[in-house]
Amino acid sequence: MKKLVASAIILAVTCATAVVAPTSSAFAEYRHWHRHGPPPPPPRRHRHDNGAAIAGGLAAGVIGGLIGGALANSAEPRYYVDEPPPPRCWYEDRRVRNAYDGGWHLESVRVCR
Repeated sequence: MKKLVASAIILAVTCATAVVAPTSSAFAEYRHWHRHGPPPPPPRRHRHDNGAAIAGGLAAGVIGGLIGGALANSAEPRYYVDEPPPPRCWYEDRRVRNAYDGGWHLESVRVCR
């Protein structure tokens, strides 16, 4: 409850300061004009419609990106590596040393190149 009350007080003080602050600066400007005369009118500026320029730039960027992407993807790959041919394998009967009694026997062994 205390946090809620403290937050409400801080909010009220912030809003009151925001309302009062512009009034004091406006009064100071009025007093300055009263002594030296009214301020000069703001300079006239020509209004330019930049919306067409922005839309044209966006359209040019999109079209340029599409053309560039199409050109980049249409070329042949630069680094093309042929896949190695599959190994040729077969079975051969070979004499193999017998680990149990130290003798020799024939065994089918897979040989690949």
